[in-house]
Amino acid sequence: MKDIAIYGAGGYGREVACLINAINRVSPTWNLIGFFDDGLSKGQKNEYGQILGGITELNNYPEELSIIMAIANPQMLNMIINKITNTQIWFPNIIAPDVLFLDEANISIGHGNIIGFRTAISCNVRIGNFNRLNTDIFLGHDVVIGNYNMFNPSTRISGEVTIGNCNFFGVSSVVFQQKSIGNNTIIGANSVIIKKTKDNTTYTGNPATELRF
Repeated sequence: MKDIAIYGAGGYGREVACLINAINRVSPTWNLIGFFDDGLSKGQKNEYGQILGGITELNNYPEELSIIMAIANPQMLNMIINKITNTQIWFPNIIAPDVLFLDEANISIGHGNIIGFRTAISCNVRIGNFNRLNTDIFLGHDVVIGNYNMFNPSTRISGEVTIGNCNFFGVSSVVFQQKSIGNNTIIGANSVIIKKTKDNTTYTGNPATELRF
């Protein structure tokens, strides 16, 4: 089995540990050695392992190591990735055993992605790097996804939707077919996107409208 550690030891990190354990029950693949987290002291423990340090310890890690980034905030995830300079670190995709691919031969997935339980991915879908598909996500046909996006549980993305980078999709959010989501967009829980969104903007409601502060 290959050594792997999780970056982020909070609730999402512990969920990712459960996902790794589920993968291992089907096919022994990963040896989870612990967590890296800048907000916790080295040596602290949770029910799935101990804290190995933060970004400094990761950049000085002396051996080849797989890292899965359990960071839900897209902008923070992007920032941390850019601080990782250790050439011995690589970022695999972590995919739940029960993920349904309608046409696995016609799907493209980059690296560093997490695809959670009860997710269904249709045909001709293109997924970039470091995206988080939490639980019970649906991606329709011909969807194109960039990098560093967070899809919270029960998000529904209809066919022919294009999604850029660093977007946050709230629980049970929906995007109608052939719409475009750009960059740095927040879509609130239970919100329904029926038209193209603006970058750096928050949307809420059904149908979703721009939230002005």
